[in-house]
Amino acid sequence: MNDELPISIHVSQELLTLFPKLNSVINKLSAQLNFQTLTAAWYGDEDNILTITLYLELQAGFAIQQNKEHTVAATDFADDVICYMDMDRQVIDCYVAITDSEVALIDQHQQLLSGLMDKKLHKTLNLIAVEQSLTEI
Repeated sequence: MNDELPISIHVSQELLTLFPKLNSVINKLSAQLNFQTLTAAWYGDEDNILTITLYLELQAGFAIQQNKEHTVAATDFADDVICYMDMDRQVIDCYVAITDSEVALIDQHQQLLSGLMDKKLHKTLNLIAVEQSLTEI
């Protein structure tokens, strides 16, 4: 079985350089979020599965994505979350900024890395859930 999971998370190289443990945290979160959305019945219709890609960026990379031309209109969920929803293809690309203050906080307290990523990504997926009339996780 080599099927892609409906939710994937991509981390910018800049973030991985700052926080080497982030890759391990994201791998665990990816599995957890895919399981939680499965149990929340996000994938009831196998012919109509929503594919969500979450991109974690520093503020500079996030700003570049905001100013880039995309084929679909942007949905601004928050100052640090912007999504591009192509519902014809059932694809959502969502960019999540790790703000400068969050970077400074993680620098001072490395143990906050996992919890902060968990909260940010759950919040983002729940915003998508509300937008798509899905059960929140």
